Amino acid sequence: MTEEEREIRWKKRIEEMKKEKRRRELLYKWGVWGTGTVVLLIAGIVAGNVFFHRAGGGQESRPGRAETAAVREETAEHFRSKAEAAMAAMSTEIPDEMNNVPLEEQPSQPQRLWELHDDSGTFGFNDTIISEYGILVDVEEGTVLAQKQAQTRMNPASMTKILTVLVAAERLTEEDLEQTVPITLEITDYCFINDCSITGYERDEVVTVRDLFYGTVLPSGADAALGLANYVAGSHEAFVELMNEKLDELGLAETSHFTNCVGLYDENHYSTAYDMAVMLKAASENEFCRQVLSAHTYTTSQTEQHPEGLLISNWFLRRMEDRDVHGEVLCGKTGYVDEAGSCAASLAVGGDGKEYICVTAASDSKWHCIDDQVELYQRFMPENAAPDPAGPHDTPPALEGP
Repeated sequence: MTEEEREIRWKKRIEEMKKEKRRRELLYKWGVWGTGTVVLLIAGIVAGNVFFHRAGGGQESRPGRAETAAVREETAEHFRSKAEAAMAAMSTEIPDEMNNVPLEEQPSQPQRLWELHDDSGTFGFNDTIISEYGILVDVEEGTVLAQKQAQTRMNPASMTKILTVLVAAERLTEEDLEQTVPITLEITDYCFINDCSITGYERDEVVTVRDLFYGTVLPSGADAALGLANYVAGSHEAFVELMNEKLDELGLAETSHFTNCVGLYDENHYSTAYDMAVMLKAASENEFCRQVLSAHTYTTSQTEQHPEGLLISNWFLRRMEDRDVHGEVLCGKTGYVDEAGSCAASLAVGGDGKEYICVTAASDSKWHCIDDQVELYQRFMPENAAPDPAGPHDTPPALEGP
């Protein structure tokens, strides 16, 4: 993709965001103010009826009852016509740009994916679990098996990058993955100033978009995440807007908000263990994101600065390989900043063939974070598949002859 094509693509995205903003403003204007106008007019009708009813109280010195009733009816009719006009305006005078919004784009109230219940079906964490926040979900059944402060705001650190790769993947094609992106001075300075974990790219190194995905997840590279953000949205700030739009789409906007695509601490950068589990589920349903999140190692493309490429690893998955979790951990993303402690979000398949998602946050070390995840999986994920109630089927029944 040429620089000119990229600029055209970026301007198109800006126009789409402006149209969306305008659409929401119109919804508010006609949905709230229009309704308020009708309410006020109806109130006027009632007040007018009451006033004229009292004005025609029956004293001989006042107009006769018939005359008073006629005046009252005329005034009421006046207010009714005003109300009908306002209602007509709401249905017929809304600008074409509102009427042309497709049904699937109309805003709706998203439903929560999993419900937390304070009953015997959902357990708390044992005292041996160090993480302050966490959740374990049976994905197939849609049930929360265990949780601790799962809906309390916390800093997700680099678990943020789960949403980073999801938002990017949903906006790119297979052809985009082979395009190249420069690692700019702005990117290297951002990583240096904020003491970010990096993939290891050098300034002015030109790398593929595919490599940026793996660099964002496996070594939790901020350089890769920023390169991805620039390619997708034109700037880090514009990409973060897309991330928050995705949170809204997932129904998480009230409890999660991101200010960067990396996971740096910020008082306005927050999420919950529950929300991170939802984000991981959404990412695991994207084929390419699942591939990236499940990679244990990856070698980046050859560049002038790295002729043999860079061998990068997902150390969380590699450390979980030899741990007994009553199944297999398929996907994982860790995080750490001083204010958040050690965090991890993972997806595993149990001996029963079902998938489970575990999120833990605010542990005091990366090893205790791993221990917490292992203990939760061991406690709640079945080691073996449940027996078939119909009995064994090792030997198929013989076919009967004619």
